[in-house]
Amino acid sequence: MRVLLASILVLPLLLHGQTPEATAPQEPGIPVTDPLVIAKCGGCHTRDKDGNMLRLSWERATPEGWEEAIKRMVRLRGVVLTPTDARAILKYLATYHGLAPEEAKPVMYYAEKRIQDETNIPTEDVRGACANCHAMARPLSWRRSAEDWKLLANLHVALYPQADDAFRLGLSAGGFDESRHHREPGAPLPVDEALAYLAKAAPLETPEWAAWRARMRAPKLAGRWIVTARMLGHGRFYGEMDVQPVAGTDDQFTTRVKLTSLKDGSTITRTGHSLVYAGYAWRGRSKGATAASSPDDLSSEMREVLWVAPDQNTAEGRWFWGQYQEFGFDVKMKRATPEPALITADLTSLKTGSQAARVRLIGENLPPQITPADLDFGAGVTVKRVVSHSPSEIVAEVDVAADAVPGKRDIVFHRSVLESAIAVYDRIDYVRVLPESTLARLGSEHHPKGYQQFEAVAYQRGADGKPHTADDVELGPIDAAWSVEEFYSVYGDDDKEFVGSLGPTGFFTPSSDGPNPQRKFSRNNYGDVWIVATAKGEKDKDGKPLIGKSYLVVTVPAYMQWDQPEVGQ
Repeated sequence: MRVLLASILVLPLLLHGQTPEATAPQEPGIPVTDPLVIAKCGGCHTRDKDGNMLRLSWERATPEGWEEAIKRMVRLRGVVLTPTDARAILKYLATYHGLAPEEAKPVMYYAEKRIQDETNIPTEDVRGACANCHAMARPLSWRRSAEDWKLLANLHVALYPQADDAFRLGLSAGGFDESRHHREPGAPLPVDEALAYLAKAAPLETPEWAAWRARMRAPKLAGRWIVTARMLGHGRFYGEMDVQPVAGTDDQFTTRVKLTSLKDGSTITRTGHSLVYAGYAWRGRSKGATAASSPDDLSSEMREVLWVAPDQNTAEGRWFWGQYQEFGFDVKMKRATPEPALITADLTSLKTGSQAARVRLIGENLPPQITPADLDFGAGVTVKRVVSHSPSEIVAEVDVAADAVPGKRDIVFHRSVLESAIAVYDRIDYVRVLPESTLARLGSEHHPKGYQQFEAVAYQRGADGKPHTADDVELGPIDAAWSVEEFYSVYGDDDKEFVGSLGPTGFFTPSSDGPNPQRKFSRNNYGDVWIVATAKGEKDKDGKPLIGKSYLVVTVPAYMQWDQPEVGQ
């Protein structure tokens, strides 16, 4: 019996390639000082003489990470919290046990609900252990001690039956390398590789966090901000946001924004409320002045996720909505100043050899006298005359030399610089369809559909002559004719007839969910297809139409959605 008991106690350590003697002492923790957190969490998370609370003092996370953890405690552990208490606990943990701005920025796409091809996964074993069930950004949105990363792995095994297989076998695209483990019996398992990587890439204590704890300050964001935004299929917008503090708080704000479309001059007015965690993590909601009338209506209620720069003078992020967060603005903001400033330009590109091309520049506080010499588009682009100007706009005529160097150009007016605002090009080499690969979801009366908006963007190849490389020059969206082509994955594939419809502006509406008697075997309307954009009025060097494609998977609805899968039972 004593031998059996000893085996049971040692087995978990051996599974991680450790012996009891190899276990390192616990790292110094971050003391918890908030009375509410101590009162509500201290029953299970005991507090030591240094003020450290079990688990909590060895973890840091984004607001979304702590929100998930609090909900798990409520639903699995029976913690009783009022909404007011939950918000206060979240605010404390996300601020004093949060991430530094430099730590959060690389994984902002996760909070912004962007579909992104992750390139931050070091090996296939780490991918198999961590990224088969969720984005790699999810664990990288946390910082933990080495011991706490091991406890997280144990929690996965306890909650998810499939986690143990993934941790031992990897279950990545290449599967488990069994031959390697025959050759090297002591080779680390995927879970060991993942834990070693996370302990190094996302440790509890970092220079960034040490510096931010010292310089963190309340967000002083009140005032007027200049906003630029872009949305697939809707073009670019510019405008302003008025930010006002909520009385009695130093981190909550009300907002009012007005945006104008560069495409057609239409305007959008929105009001909202936001809270800023840790001095930089803006999380808010806003809605338009009128009720939304379509899925992609710009008056829809939106969630706002922004990263505020440490100097609190600029911010960037995404405003998004939709059942699957598929619609969204890419947003940039900067504080308004009394100085003359350029905000944006109506054109995204100029072709070499162009004469008297008109460029409309949006600005503010522009002076009453403006001459061609005040504007600079770089070598090879000459400002011939200023057609008109006002305090908020300049219309200029420019000539582009036939031998002007292709590439992105800054537009400069006095001390104001629009960086990489306009591209000079001599040809269009190819077209990309954005997003390049994505999902749409079927729907029904009970399950809203997941839509997709596509956009065709022109490019000139860079000096290496290869498409889709870093030196290629983006020229901006172009008009295109849209169509759907079959993605042949099986014999007799007929997905394009059933998955949905594509509108003339690149807006995809998926079909209804459920068995379809018109389809072989009465299958559902799922499938995968190519979304094809054929440029209007543009040809390649051989006189053939310029065509771009995007891979679209149309799948079934998320029939059940929970805040976290493990607490949805």
